Amino acid sequence: MAQKAIREYDGKALFAKHWNEYFDGFHYGFKSVLVTSGQELLDKANEHGFEWLKQEPLVAKPDMLFGKRGKNGLVLFKINKPGDVTLEDAAKWIDEKRSHDVTLLSGQKGRLTHFIVEPFTPHTQDQEYYISATTVGEDDVLYMSAEGGMEVEENWDKVVEVRIPINMPDSDIEKSIHANVPKDIPADKKEAFASFATQFYKFFRDLHFAYLEINPIVMLDNGEMAILDLVARLDDTAGFLMRDKWGDIEFPTPFGMEEKSPEEEAIAEADSKSGASLKLTILNPQGRIWTMVAGGGASVVYADTIADLAGVEDLANYGEYSGGPTTSETKFYAETIFDLMTRYKDPRGKILIIGGAIANFTDVAKTFTGIIQALEEYADKLKEHGTKIYVRRGGPNYEKGLKDIKEAADRLGLDMEVYGPETHLTDIVRIALEKDKKQGDN
Repeated sequence: MAQKAIREYDGKALFAKHWNEYFDGFHYGFKSVLVTSGQELLDKANEHGFEWLKQEPLVAKPDMLFGKRGKNGLVLFKINKPGDVTLEDAAKWIDEKRSHDVTLLSGQKGRLTHFIVEPFTPHTQDQEYYISATTVGEDDVLYMSAEGGMEVEENWDKVVEVRIPINMPDSDIEKSIHANVPKDIPADKKEAFASFATQFYKFFRDLHFAYLEINPIVMLDNGEMAILDLVARLDDTAGFLMRDKWGDIEFPTPFGMEEKSPEEEAIAEADSKSGASLKLTILNPQGRIWTMVAGGGASVVYADTIADLAGVEDLANYGEYSGGPTTSETKFYAETIFDLMTRYKDPRGKILIIGGAIANFTDVAKTFTGIIQALEEYADKLKEHGTKIYVRRGGPNYEKGLKDIKEAADRLGLDMEVYGPETHLTDIVRIALEKDKKQGDN
């Protein structure tokens, strides 16, 4: 499972979009905006449907994938008394917070760029509850507590854990959750909370969340629910299944981390629309050893081997293409790698490792057709950069794939050596570096 965090705003929007489908007997009045400046907030208040920004007391906070915003002094919800924040107050506060770098208690440092603004929800402490769900091994796990809020971690001994095997029937799930409702939830609230918790879990499961937490969820009168704070991560390997249910959702870079390059973003976008796995991280754009590796495990092994034998400073990228990508997807991935590796010249030349283990179901010839098409586009540039290519692959149709790519390299005048599954997985790294050293000695 590949987990990707989403903004609180997007998580709440997913609840709102599917609320009537999953949460029978409860109501959620979704009112929320995501803005990047005070002026954007002021402009939003003049749009139809957002009149509440001028009419109701507000809460404002950053929405940038980090927690403990209250403890970091980054929640605006009162001035003289609770709920006394106006539209103008929120806009002014946002502009002040975005004007300089912020250092969190965790040590993370960066600039605040996105803020979520919502109506203030009057309530009492005893109306706050905690609920979350995640996947642990082969089971899902639901967590529930009668005490939500900032101190939930300090009171974790009061949190009830319900393990739900992946194939448990819905009727048994409902029974298990009802039987384990925290004992300190008031008697007149237990049935409603159990019903909400059951529906919350099914929503978590059906929409392929990897982690989903509401802290606190506020249970008001007449089935009215208020989601005050939310943390969510989606299983992005299910993206191609969830296009309609998720919509055009964003996976932002976490606070304090460098933004993705346009190429990394493009591969991530292609990955989100594919049933295959396409991953790319640029480690050193001027590095001389580039990889195009099939398989997540193999990508780690190749990266470690290159770092050990050549030094991490020469390793240009990390990533994978796996899970049976189409010819066109493989071509796009290869073109992205070839474009990146031919932007900066190195007097020693470049090394390209096209490696992978023995595939289980990926048609090697089909993916190599995509690589060959990309080689045809970039052959001249690769030769200009003195690129030496080493290929090692096995799996379905691998003989044809290796034959085709070698013939293409010879036709294009590319320096390429090709090896099959009789060669150890990472031997092409050793072979490449030994030949490179000999050439350097000469």
